[in-house]
Amino acid sequence: MYAIIETGGKQIKVEQGQEIYVEKVAGEANDVVTFDKVLFVGGDDVKVGAPYVEGASVTAKVVEQGRGKKITIFTYKPKNNDAKKKGHRQPYTKVVIEGINA
Repeated sequence: MYAIIETGGKQIKVEQGQEIYVEKVAGEANDVVTFDKVLFVGGDDVKVGAPYVEGASVTAKVVEQGRGKKITIFTYKPKNNDAKKKGHRQPYTKVVIEGINA
């Protein structure tokens, strides 16, 4: 059985036992989080949401909170002596899917 959930503005296909990285979700290590925005549940019995499947949820356990690799943002305007350099590290949460309730 698998499901497609929406979190952090992205759609992610998940299965039980899978480790995934999602946009930062509130919670410490070993906390249980629930994703209620389930778009699709697949397997023997298929359920499609409009836009979400009613009564369906995905539970996951938080493994760690972290930040991604640093990216460099550089803006440059020629002939104006204008250059800006910034860095950014996107926060993420690593979770393990514990169950799909449909």
